[in-house]
Amino acid sequence: MDNFNFYSPTEFVFGKDRESECGEYVKKYGGSKVLIHYGGGSAERSGLLGRVRESLNKSGISFVELGGVKPNPRDTLVYKGIDLCRSEGVDFILAVGGGSSIDSAKAIAAGVPYDGDFWDFYSGKSIEKALPIGVVLTIAAAGSEGSGDSVITKEDGMLKRGAGSDVLRSKFSILNPALTQTLPAYQTACGATDIMAHVFERYFTNTTEVEITDRLCEAVLITMVKETPRVIADPDNYDARANIMWAGMVAHNGLVGVGRSQDWNSHGIEHELSALYDCAHGAGLAVIMPSWMEFVYKHNVMRFCQMATRVFGCQMNFENPEATALEGIRRFRSFLHSIGMPINFAELGAKEEDIPALVEKFGIGSGRTGGFVALSAEDITEIYKIAAKASL
Repeated sequence: MDNFNFYSPTEFVFGKDRESECGEYVKKYGGSKVLIHYGGGSAERSGLLGRVRESLNKSGISFVELGGVKPNPRDTLVYKGIDLCRSEGVDFILAVGGGSSIDSAKAIAAGVPYDGDFWDFYSGKSIEKALPIGVVLTIAAAGSEGSGDSVITKEDGMLKRGAGSDVLRSKFSILNPALTQTLPAYQTACGATDIMAHVFERYFTNTTEVEITDRLCEAVLITMVKETPRVIADPDNYDARANIMWAGMVAHNGLVGVGRSQDWNSHGIEHELSALYDCAHGAGLAVIMPSWMEFVYKHNVMRFCQMATRVFGCQMNFENPEATALEGIRRFRSFLHSIGMPINFAELGAKEEDIPALVEKFGIGSGRTGGFVALSAEDITEIYKIAAKASL
């Protein structure tokens, strides 16, 4: 196990109807003028925004609002949010929604106190200061409610890039599993796929002797394999929703990745798909991650055998470990298909002829990425080709 620091200062407020307490937590963490940042009309129609406003009013906290966050959140709305916060003297941002709203809120929070263009942070500049953030979560998926990460799409060129800093970790996150019960099955499945991908990006590591985090990763993955079909079949299953919502946070607040090298190539490869086609991030991951696995598994066959046996219940073939590894990958792809996820380009709506453009936008030039296996542009091309033609 490698040396590490683990920092997760967010206060998690979990359970039914806890959004009615958001005003108390904004006040607790020093907010006096709030930007409520959210996505589409569902938060309004469901009454959630009304309950948030009521709670803020009850705590004597004034607020302004900015809706319109889209999946794969855009830089153009971030700029509007920065201007609004500055003109209105906002000192706290409350994201109401899923990962897109939270990521957009984080970008605004970083941009308000910064003299330059906030996109600098999504081009490699370190974030040293940001407005405080709170979250009312409505989708279990991105894990942004517990992480310091944010991903934004620049509309000029449709570049999807990430930034991260501990100053972007929310002061509090309110997690009410009941708020996820109205999600369509497809959106639920996309979220589950993203959660599993967050774990797999950490699970496939070159660091040895990491049994504790291996077992934590496996616990989250097994939970998702069990609970996702339950909520697809019964959207109102609060207990299954609760397990998934907490799994989403655990998957991405850093806990399951401490002391070990990580990968993140699948996320980077997928980002180009969702930037180009504006598809759901989880759907893109369902296409890319098993394809990445097929390309790299020979690097450490026994780690893939461990996944296959511990997570997907495969029998270990000691005479042919490679067969076990491949069976584990097949079962993962089959699971994704069973919950309604696409497994190839055609089902996603992507085009094989766009692969050269996707690789070019990835932007690694003649170099190689890091991670579990360092990938060249040619390697990434092959992964896209596997994804284009994948089948059960």
